[in-house]
Amino acid sequence: MKPRRIVMLAFEDAQILDITGPLQILGSANRGRRVPHYAIVLAAPKAGPFRTTEGLSLVADAAWDSPGLLKGIDTLLVSGGEGINRHRRDKTLLRLIRTAARNARRVVSVCTGAFALAEAGLLDSCRATTHWSRVDEFRADFPNVALEPDAIFVQDGKVWTSAGVTAGMDLALALVREDLGDDIALAIARQHVIFVMRPGGQSQFSAHLKPEAYPKGKLASLLRWIPEHAGEDIDVATLAAKANMSERSFARNFVRETGETPARYLERTRIDSARRLLTASDLPLVTVALRAGFGNEERMRRAFQRQLKTSPGAFRARFQPQGVSP
Repeated sequence: MKPRRIVMLAFEDAQILDITGPLQILGSANRGRRVPHYAIVLAAPKAGPFRTTEGLSLVADAAWDSPGLLKGIDTLLVSGGEGINRHRRDKTLLRLIRTAARNARRVVSVCTGAFALAEAGLLDSCRATTHWSRVDEFRADFPNVALEPDAIFVQDGKVWTSAGVTAGMDLALALVREDLGDDIALAIARQHVIFVMRPGGQSQFSAHLKPEAYPKGKLASLLRWIPEHAGEDIDVATLAAKANMSERSFARNFVRETGETPARYLERTRIDSARRLLTASDLPLVTVALRAGFGNEERMRRAFQRQLKTSPGAFRARFQPQGVSP
């Protein structure tokens, strides 16, 4: 069978793993085969070396405007990284993405490459994801996109988007699985010591809540107070009283200022407190639950499953450094 043509679009100051991670997974499917499954092309604004955000250079096989770059294309990938801020509105890049949308079997973005797909109009009224740190900016720029901020990757029709950096490898493995089946995908996952399907979402890796993100609203002082008292026996009624509002008025103002309900915000604050205790100490889970304000271990477990799609024990096993003590 003729190899599937894969074109990765990159640029100066792209994130190196946004490029090499997915291509490593796809390229591994060719290993040991006389006829490769994939024919991979790396393209940049100009053919030849270009520097990534980490200071290392990669070598592009072709320029974006090379004749025939998309001829016979199967899958287009668009990398992310700091350089996307400069290139996301580049006319040549947008033309390539729109052409691929018409002719390719799949169009894929890695990390913040989703900004370029959105600029090209491919994500209008579609489900998508991007790096957790750029979610608010993405939503502001592209309100018509149904963003799924916790997803590792999202498929909506022929368009695929991934979360940050290594999530591009998860997505690439899903592409291999779709093309070549479970056995080859599992073999590649084993070789690279990664999950075929990673447990949980990218909320596991995101930064803790920052009350200073809401500095000017009516509830600014309360939002600074909540993290300091999340371990106490407080609820929405307590917060409304502290804000000198009725519960209905408080809930309305809270959603307007933060984008989420008071109950969800309080739960996420307690999860952040629990995450710090889980990674910085060997305290028993029941003690962590009490100190974080959950009251008992089962309530904490259910909250972790709702918000992070994992358990407190699994989170500790994954992120706690060796040698910590209470």
